[in-house]
Amino acid sequence: MIHSLDIILAKRDGHELTTEQIQHLVRTVVLYGEQQLATQRGEMPQPLAPNDRITEAQLGSLLMAIFQRGLTLRETADLTTAMRYSGETFDTQPLHTFSVDKHSTGGVGDKTSLLIAPIVAAAGLEGTPSISVPMISGRSLGHTGGTLDKLETIPSFNTQLSLPQMMQVLRDCHAVLVGQTPRLVPADRILYAMRDHTGTVESPYLICASIMSKKLAEDLNGLVLDVKVGSGAFMPTYEASKYLAELMVSTGEHSGTRTAALLTSMNEPLGRFSGNWVEVWECVDILQGRRHPMSADLITLSNALSGWMLYLAGKSASPEAGAQLADKLLRSGAAYKSWLQLVAAHGGDTSVFTDPVAFHRPTATCVLKARRDGYLVSMDCKQVGWAVQRLGAGRAKPGDAVSVHAGLESHAKIGDRLTAGQPIFTLYSEDESLLNEPYAMLEDTLAIEPHAPKLEPLIREVITSC
Repeated sequence: MIHSLDIILAKRDGHELTTEQIQHLVRTVVLYGEQQLATQRGEMPQPLAPNDRITEAQLGSLLMAIFQRGLTLRETADLTTAMRYSGETFDTQPLHTFSVDKHSTGGVGDKTSLLIAPIVAAAGLEGTPSISVPMISGRSLGHTGGTLDKLETIPSFNTQLSLPQMMQVLRDCHAVLVGQTPRLVPADRILYAMRDHTGTVESPYLICASIMSKKLAEDLNGLVLDVKVGSGAFMPTYEASKYLAELMVSTGEHSGTRTAALLTSMNEPLGRFSGNWVEVWECVDILQGRRHPMSADLITLSNALSGWMLYLAGKSASPEAGAQLADKLLRSGAAYKSWLQLVAAHGGDTSVFTDPVAFHRPTATCVLKARRDGYLVSMDCKQVGWAVQRLGAGRAKPGDAVSVHAGLESHAKIGDRLTAGQPIFTLYSEDESLLNEPYAMLEDTLAIEPHAPKLEPLIREVITSC
C-alpha cells in the first residue's frame, strides 16, 4: 500500500519514484481538490481511506522535493500522463482529422494564437489531409498576457465551451479557442495553485507536466511549442529555456504526439500592440491585409509556427514551405474568412471588425518619447510587461478583472535609430491615475546609445526529436 509520506521521503532523499507512486500521487491530489471544493460549498467531504489522504503541507513538501531533486525523463512522462488522465479528456478521433495545436510559454504582445488558429483552420479546409486545431488557452498572469482575455474583448465571445460544444465548433470551423474546462486535467489546477504558494513555479519538470498534460488531453497528433528566451521570457536563461523545450519535446514524443519546439526571442514586445483589445485589433488588421511595419516580427513568427504545424500535419513538404503557405492564406483573405466563421461560432460579434480602431476606447493616454538621439539598444521586456499589467491590461492574481482598452503601442524596435522627441510608446488606460507608474517603468528600462546593437534572430533554435 502506497502512502503520501512514503512518496515525499523517497523524493526528498533523491530516489526515483515508481509509476505506481506517481499515479497514486495524482489520484490523491484530485481527491484533495474534491474535498476542498466540497468544503467551500458548505458540504461534508466524503471520508477517505488513510492512504488516499494528502494534506496541504504534504503537497507543499512534495513540490519542494521535486523542485530540489528534479525528475527523470521517465518520471516526467509518468507525471504528465497521470495528470492528463486525471479528469475528462477530449477525443478528436470522430473528426477524422490531423489534430494539431500550438503552445507558447508566454510573453509580451504574444498574440500569435489569434493568427495561427484561422491560418491552420483555413489550410485544414482545403484538400487533404484535413486539419483541426483544438486550442485550449489561458489567462494573463504576472507580466504575460492571456489569449482568453484578448478573445473576451470581442463582444459576446464565449471561451467557456463544454466538450460537446468544442466538438461542434471544430466540426464546423476546424478550430476552437477555449479555456480549460473544470473537469479537464483537474490535477493541474490544484498543483499549479500550490506551486504558486510554495515557490516552485519555475521547476522545469513541473512546468513541463503542467503544459503537456493540458495539451495532450486535447488528443493531439501534433504539437508546436513556442519557448521564449530573453529578458521577457519566463525561464531565466537561454540554457533553462532550451532544457524546458527539450523536456517538453521528449514528453510529447513519448506520448505519441509529434512535437517540435522553437526557441524565440522575447527581448521586446512582439508586434505593434501589447494589451487585450489592441492585440485583437492588430491581428484583425493583418487578417484583413493591412501590414503595419511594427507587426513584421509577429507575422514572421506566426507564419513560422503555422508552417511547423502544417508540416507535422503533412500539409507541406517542409516547415519553410508551410510558412509560405501560411503567408499565402493570410494574404488571400482565406484566414480572415476562417476567423470570422470561428468568432461567430463562439457567439462573438463580428461587426466590431468593420472598424476595430473605433472600438478602441481608452479614456487616458500619454506618449513616451526619446530623450536624446541614438539607437534603441535594449529594454527589460519583463519590465515592459509589468508596465502593461499596471495600466490595467493584466492581473496581479487569478480572478482580478482586466481592462479591455488598456495597453501599449510600440513605435520603435530594438536597433532602430531614434531622434530626440520621437515617440517610442503610447500608453493606453481606462484610468488616468494608472499612467504615471507604467510611464516611469518604461522610461527607466529603455537604453538609447550612440552605436547600433547586434541584433539576435527572432527564431534562435528549433528542437525536435530527430
